[in-house]
Amino acid sequence: MRLLSLALLLAVMYGCSSAARAPVSTRGEQPRHETTVSGPGGAVVTQPARTMSRPRASRSDQYTVRRGDTLYSVAWQHGLTVGELADQNRIHPPYTIYPGQQLRVSEAAQAAAPVRIQPLPGNQPPEPVVVTAPKPEVSVPKTAQQRPVPAKSSPPADAAFDGQWLWPTRGRVLRGFQPDATGKKGIDIGGHHAQPVKAAAGGRVVYAGSGLVGYGRLIIIKHNENLLSAYGHNSKLLVAEGDHVKAGAMIAKMGNSGTNRTALYFEIRKDGKPVNPMHYLPRN
Repeated sequence: MRLLSLALLLAVMYGCSSAARAPVSTRGEQPRHETTVSGPGGAVVTQPARTMSRPRASRSDQYTVRRGDTLYSVAWQHGLTVGELADQNRIHPPYTIYPGQQLRVSEAAQAAAPVRIQPLPGNQPPEPVVVTAPKPEVSVPKTAQQRPVPAKSSPPADAAFDGQWLWPTRGRVLRGFQPDATGKKGIDIGGHHAQPVKAAAGGRVVYAGSGLVGYGRLIIIKHNENLLSAYGHNSKLLVAEGDHVKAGAMIAKMGNSGTNRTALYFEIRKDGKPVNPMHYLPRN
């Protein structure tokens, strides 16, 4: 009986000493803690714990909309046309975007599903970037109240693009078009502070602001579905988004915003890609 009791005591002590095992880890991996459970017949079975998955890296083909952005400015930054950017994100006219919104900006992505808008702090509804100011109320004399209200006028005929280009300012070309350069690929035209900057062709102002890094105070004009022109580093902007301008109209004053010298940065894009402005401008 004593021998039988001693054998049972040793078996119990051996089982207790094997119930816990030290954690196992491999250099460069997440530590994995093992657990033990009792199997059939009192056998000890080891079960490794689940490993934690690493967070996914942020995608380089997405852009977070900031206050002051427009669909045209985002497309300009990423070398896309507004149509391409709108199609990728299923955005329809009037092309309103919001701060915090995630946009696909990949040239290869087509007809991608829209990305949800990130909620703003305070659970307030997002404020749209593109805002149309209400028209001021105009008092009508009693004698004119019976007259028909004229229809909304269309843009002036001389503001439409007629295929002709003008030099946006007078001066020497300080830097020519460099198709293989990284970053901006327009030309720099020298001049003096506050020198007039004019629209190189008729069209509609689709961006006027200083939200694009490296351009200073910038104006972008849409001439047709394929052509845009940009005017950067201005000291003062004289037009606003939505304005229709004719060729030769003064739109800004030359300056050095966003750069270290007084000059006008001028760029033409066709189908979202920079082209050599010297192929469009008349011989100076």
